Amino acid sequence: MGDIHSVILIAVIAGVTMLIRFLPFLIFNGKRKVPEYVMFLGDKLPYAIIGMLIVYCLRNVDFVTASDWIPSAVSVAVVVFLHIWKRNTLLSIIGGTLLYMFLVQAVFV
Repeated sequence: MGDIHSVILIAVIAGVTMLIRFLPFLIFNGKRKVPEYVMFLGDKLPYAIIGMLIVYCLRNVDFVTASDWIPSAVSVAVVVFLHIWKRNTLLSIIGGTLLYMFLVQAVFV
């Protein structure tokens, strides 16, 4: 019963994901004008989500000792620099993550 349950669960998740991804194209198929509030959300929401991710990632940073906050601060600075320099989100995320992991595991042990 476990294998069938897993397959059904994955199928439902895949179906809901596809529906969520395809629904805007079905609703706004080029014949209808996109409402102004949807355009506003599409413009502003990514920045709000990035802000929430920054707060979430840095919520447990302890500023008591330098070894706790320096890796995070340096990595955030590198992410900002890489993104301004190359305008590549994937490069920024991977570069900052790799640097943070290196600093935490090799430098600030």
